[in-house]
Amino acid sequence: MIRAMTTVATGAAIAHFGPAVTGIPGISARLPPAGQRSGSGIGLTFDDGPHPQGTAAVLDVLAEYRVTATFFLIAEQLRRFPDIGRRIVDDGHEVAVHGWNHAVLCRQGPVSTRRRLSQAVELISDICQVTPRWFRPPYGVATGSALLAARSLDLQPIWWNRWARDWSTAATPESIIHRSTNGLRDGEVVLLHDSDSYGTPGSWRTTAAALPGILDICGRSGLTVGSLRMLNPG
Repeated sequence: MIRAMTTVATGAAIAHFGPAVTGIPGISARLPPAGQRSGSGIGLTFDDGPHPQGTAAVLDVLAEYRVTATFFLIAEQLRRFPDIGRRIVDDGHEVAVHGWNHAVLCRQGPVSTRRRLSQAVELISDICQVTPRWFRPPYGVATGSALLAARSLDLQPIWWNRWARDWSTAATPESIIHRSTNGLRDGEVVLLHDSDSYGTPGSWRTTAAALPGILDICGRSGLTVGSLRMLNPG
């Protein structure tokens, strides 16, 4: 009996924690970003908003270039800045789920994971008046519980190919542009951040300064840039 219980417990732990390897540096970039079709353009995504200054600055650049993007929202941030969340949608962009807060999901049990993810979906739907389609876990760290909860909520998990590390102290506009575009190929997903709420204070300024360079390079390379919804309309 004890051995059987241990086996069950071990299996449950593997199911819960196993997918967490997605958060190990370098692993996420090697995973196929679920839902992104090869040869369908560049998926431009932003994490950790909404942020009153950072998101607004990014939206201004995107409007100038007439480019859409997907914004992975933190629900606790959206609750603080609902008008910014609504502006994202009003400007023609897509909103998606990044979580209720920015806590690593490995520290949450299955019940808590399901409840918080459901609450995040509900809040985004109520404030932004759209139903989110995509889910990206904080830090890219998924768990079996999170993936099951996402499936039950009709959310499609997606990671990234290009991680610009724009949230770090060492980031510069040049480093962000290089990490985002060097060898960039059709069908890839670029991860940037429109908020400094969980990164270096003021890092959104560096991201906003780098964004025109990224879009210019993509344009010169003949790469279509857009939201995940635009690139995957089905």
